[in-house]
Parts: sequence; C-alpha cells; structure tokens
Amino acid sequence: MTLRRLMPSVAGYIDDRFLRWRTGTSEGQSAALGILLAFSVAIFIASIVSYNTVPAASFVVPMLLGSLTLRYRPLGTLVLVCAVLIAISVTLATLDAGMTPGRISTLVSVAVVAVVVLVDAGRRRSGLPGQIGEAMLVDLNNRLQAQGVVPALPRGWTSQSAMLSAGGAKFSGDFLVANLSDDQRTLEMILVDVCGKGVAAGTQSLQLAGALGGLIGALPPQGLFAAANDYLVRQEWEEGFATAVHVIIDLETGTYSIISAGHPPALHWTGEEWEIDTARGVALGLLPRPEFHHTTGVLAVGESLLFYTDGIVETRDRDIDEGVEWLRGIATLAMAEGVDGAARRIIDQVRGQDDDRAVLVLSREA
Repeated sequence: MTLRRLMPSVAGYIDDRFLRWRTGTSEGQSAALGILLAFSVAIFIASIVSYNTVPAASFVVPMLLGSLTLRYRPLGTLVLVCAVLIAISVTLATLDAGMTPGRISTLVSVAVVAVVVLVDAGRRRSGLPGQIGEAMLVDLNNRLQAQGVVPALPRGWTSQSAMLSAGGAKFSGDFLVANLSDDQRTLEMILVDVCGKGVAAGTQSLQLAGALGGLIGALPPQGLFAAANDYLVRQEWEEGFATAVHVIIDLETGTYSIISAGHPPALHWTGEEWEIDTARGVALGLLPRPEFHHTTGVLAVGESLLFYTDGIVETRDRDIDEGVEWLRGIATLAMAEGVDGAARRIIDQVRGQDDDRAVLVLSREA
C-alpha cells in the first residue's frame, strides 16, 4: 500500500526534474549532472573490480551523454571527475599488470573525446546542449505556427492550407499568420515567404512571424506592411527581404482586398476558371518606403481565393509566369474533385522539393 502511494510522488518528481532539464534551468542541470556522476562512479567501481571487462574507454559514455544534456560548466565538472576516476583506475590496473600499448592508445582516445566534447560545448552560441536547444527551438516554432492556424470560420466559409519545407526540414521560410475579429466578421491572413529555404530561413521566419502575429488585426493592411518592411530593414540581414500577400475579407458580404509585396499573384476561382489578381508591390525589406497597391473584389458563393509561394510555381526550368499558368491548370483539376483537400492535392503535384512550398485556399460555400 505504501509503495502505491509513493509511485505517483516519485513519478511526479521525475517528471518535474525532466521538465526543468528540458527548459534548461539550473535545477534540471544539477539533476542531470548528478545522474551522470553516479553513472561515472558506477563505471569506476566496475573498473576497479575488473578492468579488462570495464576499461577506461567506458568513461566515454557518460561524457558523450553529458555533451547532449549538460551546459558547458556542468559538462566541464563531469569531464574533470571522469578524468580523475580514469587516472585512478588506470593507475591501479597498471600497478597490477603493467602499462600496455593498448592501454596507452585507450587513454589517448579518451583524452581526444574529452577535448572534442568540451570544444564543441564551448562553441554553442546559445549556451545550451544540443537536445535542449533543439527542444526550445522546436517549441518556439510550434507556438508561432499555432498562430498561423486559421480560426474556425463562420458557416459557409472554409480555409485550408498545406506547407512543405525544403528537404523535409522542420523549419521553413514560408509561414502563415491569421486573425479573425471578435465579431467573426473580418478575416485577415498573411502568407509570407522569407528569402532562403529550409533551416537557413527558419530563424528569420520565426522572428518575422512573431512580429506580424502581434501586429495583425491591430494595424490597417497598409500600415501592417509598412511596419513589417521597417522591421526587416532594421535587421540588416544579409538576405533580409521577404515576399508577402495580405488579404482582408468581410465574411458577411464577401468583399475582399489584397495587397502583394513582391509575391506571386493570387488566383480567384470563379467557378469555371482561375483569374489572376493584379495586386503588385515591392518585396518587404528592400526599400525604406515602398509603395503597396491593393486590389478589391467580391468572393461570391461557390468561389475561392488561392494564395501560394514561389516554391509552387518556380523551378530551374520554368519561370514564375509559366508556373502560374501551370498552377491554374493543376488547381482547376484539383477543384474538379471538390474544395475539400484541394490545397493538399495542389501541393502534391509540385515536382521540385528544393524550395519551401505553401498553399492557402479560402472558399465560400453555399
């Protein structure tokens, strides 16, 4: 009975320590260091009992685990303790059986591993071990992606999106930011393509997505694009520009306005064909005060708007204009099978996988 009562407490303690380690706190680091030190002592005791079974090379295991879980200072402590334990273990083994060439090569190999582990940890700009740094980055990416999920729309409206990153990486230069007004009448969406692809553009897209997520719905479309442009200009990134398309639509009347900043043209499905929208503009981050021109229209029942990034239409052997014509044909076939799943069917037809790809479809149904 006592064991059953203790189990939840132990499980809760372990879960709490794991969470603290995952967030990089000092308590979590201390717990991880304690576990690895205990593991190292266990290896040391086993080595004293039978050095041939557990040689000095076994200490490489806790050092490698430490490189994945510990910051630089705790890792340095672990390596120092392992070095002392190795010295004692090898000394006792040498007094018993003498120094051998194999034992010398083992010591050299362990020393090289220790140096590599410490140098690698010292070069991490975040100061966090790889596993924690990656977990925090993925968590940040998931939170920002969540703000790009289009909210549940009023009856008669549907939206769908599909995104794929270059090479299947978890981070992409393409992202979506959406906002539905409190009265559920006005929907705003921005589809952005940050210069670059895959992980290279991932960090920049995370920053820009966070900035746009805080501004959408609070500024008018022209002011929103002007603020985003100023933000990119201030960053002074080596490739600090992005293309974007913004749509704001009245969900009661179907009236919409589109602003484009160097983005491929939006398409309007009339029920029979895809018409090319004429909104044009300069990409964000290139000029201090660019001009953005907008187009307006009405989305009637049975019609749709299609937004996409250049990874959908541009390839090495096809420019954007040819790609847009290709997309009109592919999208027509996709709509022939119904609105549901159209975005996924379109993106599945794209041949190239060396660029980020995104498709967004907004439809008004009966």
